[in-house]
Amino acid sequence: MPIDPDRLEPIFKAYDIRGVVPDQLDAVIVEAVGAAFARFALDEQGSCDRVLVGRDMRPTGVGLSQAFARGVMAQGIDVVDLGLCSTDEVFFAAGHYDAPAAQLTASHNPAEYNGMKLALAGAKPVGEDSGLENIKAMAAMGVPATAETGTSSELDALPAFAEHVRSFVDAGALKPLSIVADTANGMGGLIVPAVFDGLPFDIEILYGELDGTFPNHPADPIQPENLRDLQARVLEVGADVGLAFDGDADRVFLVDDQGGLVSGSLTTAIVADVMLDKYPGATILHNLICSRAVREVIIENGGEPVRTRVGHSLIKKVMAETGAAFGGEHSGHYYFRDNYRADSGIIAALVVLEALSNAGVPLSKLRLPYERYAASGEINFRVGDPLAVIDAISTSYPGAEQDRLDGLTVQVDDGWWFNVRPSNTEPLLRLNLEAPTIEDVDRHVAELTSVITEHA
Repeated sequence: MPIDPDRLEPIFKAYDIRGVVPDQLDAVIVEAVGAAFARFALDEQGSCDRVLVGRDMRPTGVGLSQAFARGVMAQGIDVVDLGLCSTDEVFFAAGHYDAPAAQLTASHNPAEYNGMKLALAGAKPVGEDSGLENIKAMAAMGVPATAETGTSSELDALPAFAEHVRSFVDAGALKPLSIVADTANGMGGLIVPAVFDGLPFDIEILYGELDGTFPNHPADPIQPENLRDLQARVLEVGADVGLAFDGDADRVFLVDDQGGLVSGSLTTAIVADVMLDKYPGATILHNLICSRAVREVIIENGGEPVRTRVGHSLIKKVMAETGAAFGGEHSGHYYFRDNYRADSGIIAALVVLEALSNAGVPLSKLRLPYERYAASGEINFRVGDPLAVIDAISTSYPGAEQDRLDGLTVQVDDGWWFNVRPSNTEPLLRLNLEAPTIEDVDRHVAELTSVITEHA
C-alpha cells in the first residue's frame, strides 16, 4: 500500500525514523516501512532470510512492532521477535546473529513518540545517506507482497548480550563499588540487572519499572534537571558513582561520588584513555561538539584523533572506514569496534567502573586530569529558519576559523569555540560552546544568544 510522501518526510530523520503516534506515525506507515526495510536488506545483502525485531517499553511498541513484522513477513522473510530490548542489545543481535534488525523506539523522546532504528546484518547502520532515503522512497511507492509469507519466532538475546558486555572488562579487577543506576523507567531496568549480575558491585536501581509513560521524569539524561534524583540518591547513600540511562538505554551519563555531573565529553576522554592502553596507537573518533580535551587526551596517549559529524549512523560509517577502536559523542553515545562498531552506554559504564577500580581513587578525583575547560552544555533555541540563523552567526565572526562539517563550528582566537547546528531529531537549533573559564562561557553564550534571537 503506497504512503503519501508528505507523511513520511517529517518522520524520516538523519539516522532514524521518529514521530508522534498516531498523528505522524501509525501502524500503516510502520508496516510499509517494515516491507521496505525487508526489500532493502534483500537488495543490499543479496540474500535475507530473517529480520530481528525488538522494541522498547513504550505502550505503542507492541502494536507497532507487530505492524513492522507484518511488513517484513509479507516479503516472504521470517521475523525473529526479540521482545523488550535496549537499542544496543538489538544492534548487538544484528552483529552477533549476522542478521538485519529493527528496534521500535523513540529513544529519549516523550511517551507520545515512537520510531525505528535500523541496521543491516553485522550491525551495519542505516542512515540518511546509507539507506533511509531508499526505504522512504520504497515505502511511499508501496512494496508488493510476495507469494510466500514469512514466519515468526521468538529469541531472548539478553543472556548473550550481557555476557558480551562483561567481556569488555576484567571482572577480576573490579572492586566492590557502590552504584546507583537511574534507568528512568526505560529499558535499563531490564538490561542493567542482567549485565551486573555476578559482578562485585552493590547496585541500587532507581525507577527500574518498565513504564513508557515515564511517570518519574523524562528519560533524557543530557538534561541536568533529569539527573537531580540520581545526584540526591548518590549523596544520600554515599555511592561511588551514579549511572543515568536514556529511554532505550543506549546512552549513559555519570554522576561522581560528590554528586557532580560527568559530561559525555569527559566520559569519552576517560574511555579513550583506557582503550588506548588496550590498543596502543589506535584511531579514536570524537564528534565535533566534544570538548577539546578529548582530542588532547587522545594525542597525549599516542592515539590518532578523528573528528566526525554528530549521529550514530554517521560515526559508525567513519569507524568502519578508519578501523577506529572507539568513538565518543558529547551526547552520551560511545562506540566500540569490538561491539560491531555500535554504541553502548552500559559497555562504556563498565569500562569506567574498571578504570575506577584500577585507579583506587574516587571518580571526583579520577576525572580531574581530563577536565580542562568550561562548557555551556547543549542550549536549544526554537527558530524559524535554522540555516538562515547559522548564516547570520557566521557573518558575525568574519575573522574566526570556521567550518561547516556539521552546522557551523567557529574557533575564536582568544581560546573559545562554539558549534551551532540544526537538530536531526527535533525542530531546534543547538548551541555548544567551550571556553577557558565559566565566566568566559557565560559572556560568550550571552553574545551568541543575542545574535540568535535577533535573527530567529
